[in-house]
Amino acid sequence: MSQFVMVYLGGDKPSSPEAGKQHFAEYMEWIKSLGDAAVSPMNPLKGTVMVGSDGTVSQGGSTTMSGYTIVEAESMDTAIEMAKTCPFLKINGQLEVSELVVMPG
Repeated sequence: MSQFVMVYLGGDKPSSPEAGKQHFAEYMEWIKSLGDAAVSPMNPLKGTVMVGSDGTVSQGGSTTMSGYTIVEAESMDTAIEMAKTCPFLKINGQLEVSELVVMPG
């Protein structure tokens, strides 16, 4: 079985604390529904900095990536079907799905 990374891009901020709690509850249900396929769920990112080829460091990133989830699936199509049910899509977010390549060593 292969592993796939679902990268969270964009998405609207909750309109209220209650909306945020509701979205989080839906997200937790989604993670639960993935069962053992969710190898590394819920990996939010913060404090992003950019390191340039010349060593310069700047605050922020060049994308709207806010986190990722790693799942195991039989195929890219299966991973895509998992992604299609993610509540992150309901808040105008997008999921970028990529297969992880296992490196030797």
